[in-house]
Amino acid sequence: MNWHHPDTLILLEFSAGNLSEPHALCIRLHLDQCPSCSSRVDTLDSLGAVMMENQPQTEVSSDMFDSILSRIDSDTGVDGQQTVNTDAKNSRRISPLEKLLGDDLNSLPWKRQLGDVSTLDITDRFPDQQEQVVLQKLTAGGKAPSHTHRGEETTIVLQGAFADQKGVFNQWDFVVLNQEDDHKPVAVGCEDCITLSILSAPVKLTGTFSRMLNPFIR
Repeated sequence: MNWHHPDTLILLEFSAGNLSEPHALCIRLHLDQCPSCSSRVDTLDSLGAVMMENQPQTEVSSDMFDSILSRIDSDTGVDGQQTVNTDAKNSRRISPLEKLLGDDLNSLPWKRQLGDVSTLDITDRFPDQQEQVVLQKLTAGGKAPSHTHRGEETTIVLQGAFADQKGVFNQWDFVVLNQEDDHKPVAVGCEDCITLSILSAPVKLTGTFSRMLNPFIR
């Protein structure tokens, strides 16, 4: 079960087609494994279709928009209680991640970065992408250096799990971090933790000794 989900505004941007390709990829990967969020997007898609059909005659006030978002949150909560049949969706379709990277994440040409962390920059697979798109692998039981973020970082867990002060993030969990988040992720479980992240700016190391490496991080 997923415990960390995209918020409704991000799902709204996805439904409207306003997200960049890598951000949309993170959402699609989460939706494939999260019936609750998938149901939310279906509701938003339906709402968008109705609004488009009635666009010349209909004006939507901010109060009405907030009410709609509140109703979506209450009707399709993230408690996992809603049952949605996803067998047909997942049985035959190849994951967008598999199309992009193949079916074995562990065999990718990883590059050791710091300590237990290895990375693979795949920004060049998204032409005209302004942000950095990077895969990160944290060795099972390993720790990443303490760091914060100079900008916004969107991350989805592809394999394994990690923990920080906000809790445990399992496979297909989704998280957005920014300058207010200073953390030191630890890979939990018996397998390497692999994540896909989109960074608007490089991270900033905050450890006593590792911070000396900040001038060399790009």
